[in-house]
Amino acid sequence: MTAVLHAGPRATRQKPASVAGATLFMAIFACYFLAPIWWLVVTASKQRSELTSSTNLWFAGPFELLTNIGDVLTYQDGLFLRWMGNSVLYAGVGGVVATLVASMAGYGLAKYAFPGREAVFNVILAGVLVPTTALALPLFLLFAKIDATNSYLSVLLPSCVSPFGVYLARIYAASSVPDELMEAARLDGAGEMRTFFTISIKLMAPALVTIFLFQFVAIWNNFFLPLVMLQDSSLYPVTLGLQTWDSQVSHAPELQLFVIVGALLSVIPLIVAFLCLQRFWRSGLGAGGVK
Repeated sequence: MTAVLHAGPRATRQKPASVAGATLFMAIFACYFLAPIWWLVVTASKQRSELTSSTNLWFAGPFELLTNIGDVLTYQDGLFLRWMGNSVLYAGVGGVVATLVASMAGYGLAKYAFPGREAVFNVILAGVLVPTTALALPLFLLFAKIDATNSYLSVLLPSCVSPFGVYLARIYAASSVPDELMEAARLDGAGEMRTFFTISIKLMAPALVTIFLFQFVAIWNNFFLPLVMLQDSSLYPVTLGLQTWDSQVSHAPELQLFVIVGALLSVIPLIVAFLCLQRFWRSGLGAGGVK
């Protein structure tokens, strides 16, 4: 009996070699992904004269990060801040609207039976396979027909559609929203919209956070669509703005350092978004484990 009682803990105990291997594997990949961020921090802390003369990945000279950030934020009357604000507008509004549209569409495809449902879903799946860069020129021609290019809407409206979000919302809604709960809400007199916004959307929260983050990052990193749509530099997102500065380095050498500092500042909103929203993933995984 004693042998049987002690067999369980020994059987479930992890081997030190496997733990060390998994830890080493994760450490290597963590270093791989964090190395570019570290290079940006170190390089953005240097003086402009050190960019070509020093290749150290440590803070060898004077620490000029705060000074460099101040120079970037005040250059050309704060144009970089305007670009950051545009990116927050495009990614924030586009991410929220795309998440709402995708969640409603995915929920409808998962919970309501209607003629042509699978055909509609297959068309949406086909949209996932189409690269966004391939749609930039057709979108430009459409917006040019209605004289809507070089405006905020020319970047915002295409960003409000996420075929992958619809796919993810349908899969998650089908597994996380019980039909019995919807029937109970209907018996209590709740309409379909009220049922969705008061009950279903809470159960789909982890999927909605995932859709929002995917769309936020995709819009924030989008370069080709703003390049095609926009001509006014005051409407540029930060990605297109930094590329504009980089193309002017030969005429204004100080912009080489400004591009590096601007690239460092441009990743901060993405890091903040992931850190603030990761708790919803943990809660969703915990709920899934209980179910």
